[in-house]
Amino acid sequence: MANRFILNETSYFGAGARENLVPELTGRGLKKVMFVTDKVLLECGVATKVTAELDKAGIAYEIYSDVKANPTVANVQTGVAKFKEMGADSLVAVGGGSVMDTAKAVGIIIANPGFADVVSLEGVADTKNKSIPLIALPTTSGTAAEVTINYVITDEANKKKMVCVDPKDIPVVAIVDSDLMMGMPKGLCASTGMDALTHAIEGYITKGAWELSDMVELRAIELIAGSLYDSVQGDPKARETMALAQYIAGMGFSNVGLGIVHSMAHPLGAFYDTPHGVANALLLPYVMEYNAESPAKPKYKAIAKAMGVQGTENMTDEEGVKAAVEAVRKLSLSINIPQKLHEINVKEEDLKDLSVAAFNDVCTGGNPRETNSDEILEIYTLPAWDRSGSHNIISIVRYISYKYNSRFFIKSII
Repeated sequence: MANRFILNETSYFGAGARENLVPELTGRGLKKVMFVTDKVLLECGVATKVTAELDKAGIAYEIYSDVKANPTVANVQTGVAKFKEMGADSLVAVGGGSVMDTAKAVGIIIANPGFADVVSLEGVADTKNKSIPLIALPTTSGTAAEVTINYVITDEANKKKMVCVDPKDIPVVAIVDSDLMMGMPKGLCASTGMDALTHAIEGYITKGAWELSDMVELRAIELIAGSLYDSVQGDPKARETMALAQYIAGMGFSNVGLGIVHSMAHPLGAFYDTPHGVANALLLPYVMEYNAESPAKPKYKAIAKAMGVQGTENMTDEEGVKAAVEAVRKLSLSINIPQKLHEINVKEEDLKDLSVAAFNDVCTGGNPRETNSDEILEIYTLPAWDRSGSHNIISIVRYISYKYNSRFFIKSII
């Protein structure tokens, strides 16, 4: 079976790279842009750094900023109506994953109007036409939505995050300008950076991984491990490195898939509007422990090495697992990522429904270990401390009864 790799037609990297936006638009004969962003980026002056380029060149555009974190079907449908109303011929997306996902969905629906309900795009939809030309400029160093064939839209009616996979949605041009990321607050920088690390690790151990994806994902892990802490502190060079690292991670996972960290994070966004990066960052070490009992186990030593752990060449596979998980936890703690579900207001009574939703998520198929909703429920239970800091004893007993990864579990509760 052949392995496929899909990337942007053209990509630009580095501080000030937005200067290439106008030449790309004019070179493609594009004359009227729907400029997709969010209200915060407009207010803080990040989006206007890009509209300034359009203003200088006299390119016509109108702004669409009705985009929320974890964008909804309504956000997309309003955007489609706006695009038609203004008679646009192209899209420019300036923002994080939510902005770019909204733009991707709009571009696909404009080109394939039979999917105007949005919900029919879930999974691998049978679209016929490539998206309206989309140029993406990320403002966070995490989602890599500018280089992926995936987008995620929330179906509020069914409390569900829909993962949509379509090679026709990839932006024709990605402009990764670290200047646009300098204004990120520490919390956003930390969570999106851990999102990028999750992409790289899941992309490295997923069932679909192969030599080319392994190469890029390991390099992404190495770059993230070496720069995320300093990026969170506001170091310009580190933020530029993270901008590149998250793109590299996206090159890999977009083409080989992810796993149940994402499957479990998506329902948290649908149920509680939890920021995607925060959900991924909290769940990552627990799922890594679970997935150690899979054919991916020997790969954990390489993860540990890329994370900066010394002496991995002399480690057993078991020691490699321990080293990799501990390195991820150490980085997560150093940048103040929440470690327990109660910290992000997850309700115990929702855990069963969350587990079923996670199992049914598109990303579950790529997980290196076969799973089911009951085992996912037990993974959710691991970080579900009550507010006094004690574990629910019933959950502990129930977990041990499953008899998987018990050595990791015991270590995690003492």
